[in-house]
Amino acid sequence: MNFHVLTLFPDMIRQGLHTSVTGRALDRGLIHLNTVNIRDYSKDKHKHVDDTPYGGGAGMVMQPEPIWLAYEELTCGMQDKPRLIYVTPQGKTFTQSMAEEFAACRDLIFLCGHYEGVDERILEEIVTDYVSIGDYVLTGGELPAMVMIDAVSRLIPGVLNNQESAEFESFQDNLLEHPHYTRPVEFHGRKVPDVLLSGHHANIDRWRRQQSLKRTLERRRDLLNTARLTREDLMYLDSLGWKEHNKDE
Repeated sequence: MNFHVLTLFPDMIRQGLHTSVTGRALDRGLIHLNTVNIRDYSKDKHKHVDDTPYGGGAGMVMQPEPIWLAYEELTCGMQDKPRLIYVTPQGKTFTQSMAEEFAACRDLIFLCGHYEGVDERILEEIVTDYVSIGDYVLTGGELPAMVMIDAVSRLIPGVLNNQESAEFESFQDNLLEHPHYTRPVEFHGRKVPDVLLSGHHANIDRWRRQQSLKRTLERRRDLLNTARLTREDLMYLDSLGWKEHNKDE
């Protein structure tokens, strides 16, 4: 899979992703990263890529032409128009299901804005997806782009050493992940649950599923509205008072 990032700070992207899981995946050629410096496409002798906004107001706005020239050169050899994600607080909130959708793409382009934003005309021209990682404002789009690239990369076959890590982690079936334990058996008076020491895999799977349901009910009840639940799941949730919670709401 090919990740392309249109940015004013390519070093920030490269340094951030050439570590840990994504770094190993890049070294092994499982994913590819292409950072494009928008400033290289400025026709201004001082390489300016921003200007004051029409209508007045504080701050500066990124100009459309350098972005268009960078995008045009990047995509000239691509057969189909690629997905281009503009990272913005105004977009849809990034989710695991969105990561799974993006992971099916051959090429994925991220446009990282800065200053007060980007000229609306270039957004209308090239953006296919407006995506946010939360309801807050950051200095630029580089950190959100790296967050999304990390999440998508984990779903690429071979990126994780243990494929179950991708298949059975948080938000599997739109539920939070169950608790994890390792050695020692007892720590500060707290013991590992007996079921995990039993070696009975069916009971362990059932316990983990129930813990996942319980944790989601306690911490992110909103996820249950779109979770993939079995009849057994529903019975367990009802035993925890889920129906009563719904009545109260």
